[in-house]
Amino acid sequence: MTSRSTIHRLAGLVAGTAIAACLLASAPARAQEDVLVGLVVKTEANPFFAKMREGASQKAAELGVKFQSFAGKYDGDHDSQVTAVENLISAGASGILIAASDPKAIAPVLEQARQAGILVIALDTPLDPADAADQTFATDNVKAGELIGQWAAKTVSDPKTAKVGFLDAIETQPTVDVQRDQGFMKGFGIDPKDMSRYLDEDDPRIVGHQWGAGSEEGGRTGAELLLQKDPDLNVLYTINEPTAAGAYEAMKAAGKESSVVLTSVDGGCPGVENVKAGVIGATSMQYPLLMASKGVEAVVNFKKTGEKPAATQGLDFFDTGVTLVTDKPVDGVESITSEEALKKCWG
Repeated sequence: MTSRSTIHRLAGLVAGTAIAACLLASAPARAQEDVLVGLVVKTEANPFFAKMREGASQKAAELGVKFQSFAGKYDGDHDSQVTAVENLISAGASGILIAASDPKAIAPVLEQARQAGILVIALDTPLDPADAADQTFATDNVKAGELIGQWAAKTVSDPKTAKVGFLDAIETQPTVDVQRDQGFMKGFGIDPKDMSRYLDEDDPRIVGHQWGAGSEEGGRTGAELLLQKDPDLNVLYTINEPTAAGAYEAMKAAGKESSVVLTSVDGGCPGVENVKAGVIGATSMQYPLLMASKGVEAVVNFKKTGEKPAATQGLDFFDTGVTLVTDKPVDGVESITSEEALKKCWG
């Protein structure tokens, strides 16, 4: 027969075990609440970076961690990014995800963050040097350029006699533009010489380079200058889809819109719509939401385990993927249609 005191002791033991279980169950949640992830982008005026914020914010909410977002006032606003990183260091952030306006100049303040035990992940744009970040989550920008270069070479009437123009971003802040630009040359069959820079090429097919700062207005002005230099221009690389949209307006004004093979990189919904409308011949689609959400996951895992994210096998960064979008497919270059891309695009 069980005594009353034994029953009381058993009841107390059960209650104590239940309380302990509840405390253990809530411990991870409390630990998660101590994690602060900061996102610093170039400017939220660009839908690409707005989509990054969306991806990071959603993933942070899903994982139950704190999240703060910062952006430059304009593309190239380095000072605002430095201030944002300093604020995140002061706030005790666990990780900083950054799409740097000036990959070299931002490195010293990010090193301060790393010295403070903060995980630093570069998004989209590798730092200079690349190991100034603990890891880079990005599109394979060389491949993005190579895909549109291969497509253009198989679309233009004769790639051996083509007249090729380049509408790049900002000459003093080349970032991913060099990789896309040089990848395009490689895909098209132009020797890019040193893949880490541009303007050292000597292929006679190159009409020239113009810098449009990634904007529609810059694309229009740059295309006008390239056409002035060589009216026979018939292939055009553009750093992004706003630049391509501006370039198309210049081509249309000159009556060249149907004779120039126009390519780009981004995968934003307006750009994909322009592929559908025949404005852009082909574009390489990136996945900014995935870059940012994977970055948040990496910070949370680092906080739990101390493990830093690994690079994709065979690369020196974590590859978030790229897909060629065109309604004029060519043999040997895998692609999806604009209709398919509209289900995956951003912005």
